[in-house]
Amino acid sequence: MPLYDLPAEQLKAYRSAVVPPADFDAFWVATLAEARAFPLAAQFAPHTAGLKLVDVFDVSFAGYGGHPVRGWFLLPKGATEKLPLVVRYIGYGGGRSLAHEHLVWPSAGYAHLVMDTRGQGSAWSPGDTADPAGSDAAHPGYMTRGIQHRDTYYYRRVFTDAVRAIEAGRSHPAVDAARVAVVGGSQGGGISLAAAGLEPAVGAIMADVPYLCDFPRAVRIAQRDPYLEISRYLSIHRDHVGAAFETLRYFDGTVFAARIKAPALLSVGEMDTICPPSTVHAAFNALASPDRTLINYPFNDHEGGGPFQQDEQLAWLAKRF
Repeated sequence: MPLYDLPAEQLKAYRSAVVPPADFDAFWVATLAEARAFPLAAQFAPHTAGLKLVDVFDVSFAGYGGHPVRGWFLLPKGATEKLPLVVRYIGYGGGRSLAHEHLVWPSAGYAHLVMDTRGQGSAWSPGDTADPAGSDAAHPGYMTRGIQHRDTYYYRRVFTDAVRAIEAGRSHPAVDAARVAVVGGSQGGGISLAAAGLEPAVGAIMADVPYLCDFPRAVRIAQRDPYLEISRYLSIHRDHVGAAFETLRYFDGTVFAARIKAPALLSVGEMDTICPPSTVHAAFNALASPDRTLINYPFNDHEGGGPFQQDEQLAWLAKRF
């Protein structure tokens, strides 16, 4: 796969031209207040998964609009002290899948909550959370659902769910609520940026090849979906361009990154055809954190570092928690 984005030296200095709306913070404060008007109602039902060294719980909690959101919660069996929490968000189209697929973090001694993504979970791994909210005309997928206005955009609901997932995990008696990390790849990385930018309780963020960053550039230069859902939608709805990009300013990972002061570990694939490298660098360069690291995989596409990056994460988080 040839390089198609900016040269390496330009990538290191690249910054997004996205300017946050004047009412960005007020919008999100109001959105989260609306969600918190509903009882969190976090439930952790013991689940038999055939695992002898890990305890598994089927999780549910109230997300955006009080809608039920599912997930998994895993604990190393026999833990006697409160544990740091790692909340994971899933890549585009995937769901929480099966509990035994999430063993790395509990095996390393962490409490681990995996959030199901509403309305997804039918592309490459199964999910169990519906999205009860409706949408105007949209391109197949999720990127254009409600895109004509910030109040109706799909990711308003997802990002709110992400914050509520942190609250649910912190409410469990086995969790040390002062030590919370978020992690995810691709869409999960983008959700991690949003969650860390919105929830001050997040003490560390690990975002791999993060999606949902620097929308104006990504939509124009990405080589593969899902960003291209937006470009195809706008090729039909030619009169919606202004409104769409105005909406996206409220959901851009570079804007959330500028509000993140917690330690951050990001990764980028220099040949990534889904999340253009420049958009990842834009998020990294926007971070307010003085403790930040970006690991570059020069010959990888959207898979990024894969297990190598997970190895980096384990060592990195152990030094901070």
